[in-house]
Amino acid sequence: MKPDALRPVACRGRRRFIGAGMAATVCAAAGNAWAREDYPAKPVTVVVPYAPGRQGDMFARLVGERLAHARGQPFIIDNRPGATGALGARRVANARGDGYTLLLGQTGEMAVNGSAMKNPGYQAMEDFRGVALVGNTPLIMAAPAGAPFNTLAELVHLARAKPGSVSYASSGTATPGHLAAAALALGTRTEMAHIPYKGAGQAITDLIGAQVQFFFSSASAIAAHMKGGRVKALAVSSPRRMAALPQVPTVAEAAVPGFDFELWGGFFAPRRTPDAIVALLNAQINEIIVAPAMRARLEADGSAVEALTPERFDAFVRSKNGKYARLIETVGVHTD
Repeated sequence: MKPDALRPVACRGRRRFIGAGMAATVCAAAGNAWAREDYPAKPVTVVVPYAPGRQGDMFARLVGERLAHARGQPFIIDNRPGATGALGARRVANARGDGYTLLLGQTGEMAVNGSAMKNPGYQAMEDFRGVALVGNTPLIMAAPAGAPFNTLAELVHLARAKPGSVSYASSGTATPGHLAAAALALGTRTEMAHIPYKGAGQAITDLIGAQVQFFFSSASAIAAHMKGGRVKALAVSSPRRMAALPQVPTVAEAAVPGFDFELWGGFFAPRRTPDAIVALLNAQINEIIVAPAMRARLEADGSAVEALTPERFDAFVRSKNGKYARLIETVGVHTD
């Protein structure tokens, strides 16, 4: 007889000899033990709520490949772009909590959408539990190579001298890059025009063509254009300078003390996923990201690597939800 077939029989038998409450506890513990031993017994789907090639997709593929090798089952990447990440997040929120459907969640769908969208179709802190943080990457504030300013201070001076003359691109309304730029305008008391695009690709194209004056971009999306001399970096959005760009100041240094906006991503599971599976995945993912070769790969793209427990990751996400809720209320940014 297969071990799986023994589980319900054993639990029913226990209920004849012990109270219902104790039986539930024993059976839950037994289920957790089985889950930890057997998981995964089939392929695992990792939903990425964005198109291939973006940072979250890169996180999912790098870690998923190594999880598959370590656990002996495929971790299949399923790209489900749409609705600023809400489409893919909804799919995982409604999935069974059995560890076989996970989300590679990022700042937008896990910390912004709940405040910016009228009805995202899920609640980040109620419908999900954090599994593991993979990386935390600064946004790079990029400008056209031929722009008539070379520093953030010069751009702010221009914005103050000619209110409304400075425009910035975003990947869409209420995306992390948009909110970072809105916070910059708020912090410098300037008027800047927001030009939203449907994704980073067209935004960068118009940035290169000087149709807009700056764009807060992920490092992965803008790096090749920086190397090619088509754009220049004015600042980074993190509290500390990027190791890969030590000469580029932070926004906090150059213009707005305390400025801190980063694009982070990690694995999430539906809320009812067993503790044992979450603990197993957390330990495995943390082992993967701190391995020297993997850490070097992530840090080369500007990602800070920190191995968090599920509890600390949940606390991290909760704090980011509060931060974005306050900013969105202040600047009045909302989406349908």
